[in-house]
Parts: sequence; structure tokens; C-alpha cells
Amino acid sequence: MPELPEVETVRASLAREVVGRRVLSVEVGRDRVARRTSREQIVRGLTGAAVREVERQGKYLLLNLDSGSIVMVHLRMSGQLLIGPAATPRPLHCHVVAVLDDGRELRFIDPRTFGEVVVSGRQEIDQLIPELARLGPDPLNNGIELSYLERAFAGRRRRLKSMLLDQSIIAGIGNIYADEICHRARLKPDRGVGTISRAGLRRLVNAIHEVLVEAVAAGGSTLGDGQYVGLDGSSGAYQLEHRVHARTGQRCRTCGRGVVRRALIEQRGTHWCPLCQR
Repeated sequence: MPELPEVETVRASLAREVVGRRVLSVEVGRDRVARRTSREQIVRGLTGAAVREVERQGKYLLLNLDSGSIVMVHLRMSGQLLIGPAATPRPLHCHVVAVLDDGRELRFIDPRTFGEVVVSGRQEIDQLIPELARLGPDPLNNGIELSYLERAFAGRRRRLKSMLLDQSIIAGIGNIYADEICHRARLKPDRGVGTISRAGLRRLVNAIHEVLVEAVAAGGSTLGDGQYVGLDGSSGAYQLEHRVHARTGQRCRTCGRGVVRRALIEQRGTHWCPLCQR
């Protein structure tokens, strides 16, 4: 579930908490978390290394080590990164633990085990994770220009929600923020992108930036399942600002008159206001 705002929130916290810290030891509890390489490679690649920088590409976290290696962490559906004193009991489904030189542990927790951790040399990272090279522009890192959307959408029949979810078009947007962006732009999510006017695309560009920046400022969205939390275990607050997402049957918070509807697009629950998004 974590999307760009949630992953960016974790990235910023990691940058504050672990840059300059050295990893003393590593434990890996599940083979699945290391499925692209091996448990041994995670342990060997992290032990003794210090974190120099924490970056993000879309939903991917990238930790640059002083050894020259890179750690890729993808939270996917239910992954969490938590940091705290080593004496604190480890939660269930704690699959990777890195003991830091200040006595704390950086823990990767993932109940559904879709997430993963990769430690690799810089030269091999693109081979191990080829989808990184296929990512579209990141709205926070690169910005999204009107001219880019005009080229990407021209003559296409795909629905708007589908295009927003396509990581090769725009990196980082998932189900929550696609709903909120469509609503902010006053565009129906099932509209064919090739039929959107230039004015509509301009609204869409603005909505992408506005919604994501606001969500990052609020620490992301923590839904009812509680699967997303920040590095310190705190919940996000942007769910309190959702206009339509997961509000089926309720009044639209923008117009106050429309009743939020729900349908499946790309097998994802999609929410919109029939009055605001015609």
C-alpha cells in the first residue's frame, strides 16, 4: 500500500536517523525477502558498511553505502521499516534486522512478505532490478510537465486511472493518490486520456503536485488496516484529508452534494464524485 508520499516520509526519516551510522551485524529471517539474491548477500553487503545517503525513486528506497553498494528496499503491500532500541521486543514478521553502531536496530517488517530487500554493487543493481530503469519521471524528484503529459497521453485510449497507476508513465502514484488526483483535477477516472483537453491536463499536472506535496507534509496516509506507519511507528494523517478515496456512499467533501461512487478499474477500487468529476 505505501505510495510515493509514504515512501518519501520514510526516506526523509531514514536520512535523519541512519545516515552516518554503521551496521554492526545483520539477521535475515526469511528467504523470500531476499528472493532476488540471497540471505548471505544481504548480510555480507550490509555488515560493516555505513549509510552515506538515502534516495527514493518512485516507491523504491535506495540507501547508498560507503562500500559502494546500494540497498534497495521495496515495502510493497504491507512492508514497514522501524527503528528503535535493540532492547525493544521485535514485532512479528520481522524479516531483516540491522544492528547499528548507536545501539538501535533498523527492522524490516512485512506480514504479507511481498516486500523485498536487495544489496548489490552499483554496477549490478540495474540487472537485478530492471524495473528501476523503466520508471517514469518522479513527480517530486523530477516534476511533471504539461508537455510531457501531452506527449504521453496523445492518441491513447487507456483510462486515466490506468495511466496514473502505470509506473512507466509516472513513478510513485498508487491507488489512493490516483483517486485523489483525479478528483482534484475534476476528471473522471475512467475517462480516456486521449480525450482530455489541454486545460484538463493542466489541472491534472497541478493536482499531481499539489496532492503529493500535501500528503508528504501530512506524513502520508494510514488506512484502517494500519499497515503503513513511519520509521518511528507513527501513523500518517493525510487520510483525514481524503476527498473521495475509500468514502463510498458518503457525501463528497468538496461539493457536499455528490455521493461518492466506487467501481473497479485495473482491479482496483476506484472512487469519484459524479458531480465534481463529470
